[in-house]
Amino acid sequence: MPRRSGGGVTEAEVGARNSSDAEGDPSAERRARKNERQSFWVELPLLIGVALVLALLIKTFLAQAFSIPSDSMQNTLQRGDRVLVDKLTPWFGAQPERGEVVVFHDPGNWLPSDPTSQANPVQEVLSFIGLMPSADEKDLIKRVIGVGGDTVECKGTGPVKVNGRALDEPYVFPGNTPCSPDAEFRITVPQGHIWVMGDHRQASADSRYHRDQPGGGAVPVDDVVGRAFTVVWPVDRWDWLSVPDTFEQ
Repeated sequence: MPRRSGGGVTEAEVGARNSSDAEGDPSAERRARKNERQSFWVELPLLIGVALVLALLIKTFLAQAFSIPSDSMQNTLQRGDRVLVDKLTPWFGAQPERGEVVVFHDPGNWLPSDPTSQANPVQEVLSFIGLMPSADEKDLIKRVIGVGGDTVECKGTGPVKVNGRALDEPYVFPGNTPCSPDAEFRITVPQGHIWVMGDHRQASADSRYHRDQPGGGAVPVDDVVGRAFTVVWPVDRWDWLSVPDTFEQ
């Protein structure tokens, strides 16, 4: 049973009053708010660090944003579009497939040696963690037409043929022909390589124009960063980059 003090008040009642007085004490409330603010600023660097680590992991293993630098993939992709590239499935042994739009490292002086633009410090940080494309990245984006072992050929204005089958290519830029008479070719794609072409055929310096290089213009699979699977910017151009039906044959 609670003991009573000299004034007839139990110890429990005294404790309750002290607690009530503390709760109503403005200075105690201020101290509590101050402690909360201090706790927030102590935890903030940790939260930022965790966010940066997660962003780096996503960039390295899952997906990365890339900017379209030219008109070579019109009208599928416009200059300035931002696409997300799947970097996860290659870790599980997935290979590029016909019809996919892929990003790949420059296999050998396909791009000018000088960067097209200079990034400010904020852009450099954002590109480092994968939230923004790099201003000086040496990567290209094209459509896979043939994979290792395929025979790809094009004469005159087309159509493009893969293993003797003509492709129906509705994605080719309006007014363009599937092939260019100045770049006729017939090639058996080396194993471990892909043959790539831009959708804007008469404005794309793709595999056709690098046949004097190792691989005869084909791109090593090891240079492929991943498949571009969606347009994320600008908002009014959100779209999935699916594989056209013609490649199902």
